[in-house]
Amino acid sequence: MSSSDFTIAEVITAAAAEVNTSRSLEDTLEAIARATLVSVPGFDHVGVSIHHRGGRIETMAGTDQLVWDLDAAQYELDEGPCVQAIREQRVVVVDHARHDQRWPRFMPIAAKRGVRSQLAVQLFVEDERLGGLNLYSTSSDEVAEDAVRSAELFATHAAIALGHARHDDQLNQALTSRKAIGQALGILMERYQLDEDRAFQFMVRVSSTGNVKLRDVAQEIVTSTDDRYRPGGVGSSTHLSRRT
Repeated sequence: MSSSDFTIAEVITAAAAEVNTSRSLEDTLEAIARATLVSVPGFDHVGVSIHHRGGRIETMAGTDQLVWDLDAAQYELDEGPCVQAIREQRVVVVDHARHDQRWPRFMPIAAKRGVRSQLAVQLFVEDERLGGLNLYSTSSDEVAEDAVRSAELFATHAAIALGHARHDDQLNQALTSRKAIGQALGILMERYQLDEDRAFQFMVRVSSTGNVKLRDVAQEIVTSTDDRYRPGGVGSSTHLSRRT
């Protein structure tokens, strides 16, 4: 291993430490964007996109407005380096962006905004595609080999951290939903003298009729009850009473 490899490893290790100290999903994504910017040489703008179930891609963190605008353009046009990296190949390199013909609708937009080169790297764990790192350079026409290697190494750390953060976020949402549903059941049972099964059936009926998620129905019931006990608060309770 060369001395430059040790340098890259040291930078990535330091950046990964920042990522892994983040707690929420939002914090983790922001940390990934910042750490990638300082870890991968030759790039001036970095974004982190998430691959949702169903195929939708969404940028969740970015170092500046250029990232948000160009990422959004790729999703709207359904073409571009980051879209291709997530869907088809794990690393996409764009040298001399102005002359690249692979994405005829997107690249002129990027070049007009000053992009001279671009790199997109898929974030994945095992066989699951989590999203991608989107790196834009407005200062260099070519992507160095060291930059590609650094981005791939860092993407491995970032994907692991992102995977943990998404799992924790989903777990927290599930626990929050369960708590809200439990509180709502208790409120309905006390307010309308229902047993637990009938209270739950009522919530399911409201959810189905209104095409609203069950946890949102539960949260509305809890919130409307809280509003009733605030000074002058009627909140959503009148709305809820009409439903019952």
